[in-house]
Amino acid sequence: MSKSYRIRQATAADIPTLIQLAEATWEPTYNSILTKEQIDFMFEQIYAEAALEKQLKQGQTFLLLEEGEEPVGFASFSEKDAAAKVYKLNKIYLLPQTQGKGYGKLLLQAVEHEVKQLGATILDLNVNRYNSAKVFYERCGYQVWQQEDIPIGPYWMNDFVMRKTL
Repeated sequence: MSKSYRIRQATAADIPTLIQLAEATWEPTYNSILTKEQIDFMFEQIYAEAALEKQLKQGQTFLLLEEGEEPVGFASFSEKDAAAKVYKLNKIYLLPQTQGKGYGKLLLQAVEHEVKQLGATILDLNVNRYNSAKVFYERCGYQVWQQEDIPIGPYWMNDFVMRKTL
């Protein structure tokens, strides 16, 4: 990490930036495991401006990673089960050209730090069962806790739920 970086909480004003980052990361992330139709459908469900506004209003926190002045990635999290003190990492994406710089680990650690401050003792995340990012999460201390198949429109997300005790 030669350049300076910072991680800050995103606001509604950052929605266009989040959309741009998602547009640049989604297809390279999923084109080998999902059809183009499924990628496009899910993208519209999750990353349309109105969808992101709703996620922010419903308590999802977005962290934006900037290298110098340039946004290069983001993560988001929310409370999953207040009674059990479980939070969920909803998203974490980095521009393909920045992968391998350690930014993924930095973003993940920032989320872990934030949720611990909020009282979390466990952080869960979902990863597609065929996504190579599973290895990254395992290196960061996450373990497969369960499998789930989630309907999204006419498609299915076939995921592992991974969990880390904080």
